[in-house]
Amino acid sequence: MVSFYELKAALPKNQLFDFAQLQGKVVLIVNTASKCGFTPQLEGLEKLHKDYESRGFTVLGFPCNQFASQDPENDESICNFCQKNYGVSFPIMAKSDVNGAKANEVFQFLKHAKPGFLGTEAISTYSLLTAEWNFTKFLVDRQGNVVERYSPSTSPAHIAAAIEKLL
Repeated sequence: MVSFYELKAALPKNQLFDFAQLQGKVVLIVNTASKCGFTPQLEGLEKLHKDYESRGFTVLGFPCNQFASQDPENDESICNFCQKNYGVSFPIMAKSDVNGAKANEVFQFLKHAKPGFLGTEAISTYSLLTAEWNFTKFLVDRQGNVVERYSPSTSPAHIAAAIEKLL
């Protein structure tokens, strides 16, 4: 199995984001959507990013259209929406799947490191290895270990204390 720092993700405009540049940082990875009831969490995610960026923290957004088609636009439109409406300055990856056979390698890694639905009993191995909805969040420490998984309903403000402990 690859390490966190060996991962790569597609950025808009056919560029590549190399996770090696995240060494020594605390990272919050979130699958996002621009037309979801949880979309306003982008504001809180940006606040976390701004508050802790100087201390070695970043947020990475992974737009996904798998849940009720709530992110149907192209990469450029998604990035513009996030910047214009929520002031997002953290990296937004190219739209990709987070579940199923075509799931991006980052979410495959994260789901294997921290499987399962929060607060529910998983009924199968498949359900353990899925992101339950838009805005599922994974917190990664400075050593590249996935230390926590948060449900879509967990607000960014509720993650601040865990980030503080890792910084």
